[in-house]
Amino acid sequence: MVIKQILLALALLLLLSLPAFAGDYVIGAGDGLDIAVWGVKELSFSVKVRPDGKITVPGLGDVSVSGQTPANLQALLSVRLKELVKNPIVTVTVRDITNSKVYIFGGGIKAGVYDLSQRTTLLQLLCTIGDIKTADLKKSYLKRKGKKIKVDFYKLFIVGESDDDPVLESSDSLFIPLQMDKNVYVLGAVNLPKTIEYRDGMTVMEAILESGGFTKYASQNDTRIVRKEGGSEVSMPVRVNDIINNGKMELNVKLKPGDYVIVKESLF
Repeated sequence: MVIKQILLALALLLLLSLPAFAGDYVIGAGDGLDIAVWGVKELSFSVKVRPDGKITVPGLGDVSVSGQTPANLQALLSVRLKELVKNPIVTVTVRDITNSKVYIFGGGIKAGVYDLSQRTTLLQLLCTIGDIKTADLKKSYLKRKGKKIKVDFYKLFIVGESDDDPVLESSDSLFIPLQMDKNVYVLGAVNLPKTIEYRDGMTVMEAILESGGFTKYASQNDTRIVRKEGGSEVSMPVRVNDIINNGKMELNVKLKPGDYVIVKESLF
């Protein structure tokens, strides 16, 4: 009984030495494995998975391991090694992980391949990939096995809503596109018509004030926001005079990148 407890404790210790996600990790070409058979020195060895997905096990020859989890491989070897050892106790440890990769593309950041050497969430990866000022996080998505499992990284990375922060898996792909237009354009009857770099939460009044405010000829209630949506242009009237004089702040529309704020002149 004591010997059995010791063996179980050793097996548990070896399992705890695996990476945090190794229970579900899928072994692939290039990975380094430590394989041990309790009490049989000749069957305890380190090996690298070959490009064909196989390893050579003493006494068994070539064994296909690519696509197996460590637990599945342990079970497989335990059965196969009964040809050589009575009741073999086998442990498989993933020593070097080179097969688990995440692919990043889209133009919003530098494309690359990220090695998953440990448990990594989407937020953790976004924190490591450098400058994302030109990235359109709202149009970004995480794809796994042909399906989008997470869309819009803005709330996660900028707002801090981290409740939905998926753990990345091997062969996941992150699409992070370039934000095509980061500016707001203010035209018409303002003192300094200009292009303003968009800021999150920017309103139509902020844009007008940054453009020097209205000219004396401006028709304040004849202000429009022109916005591209779904391939077409949408024109939205804004009654700025009601915002200024009547305090109707709900009319102070929040702008989006690429918006045009156009103030018309009064005819009289």
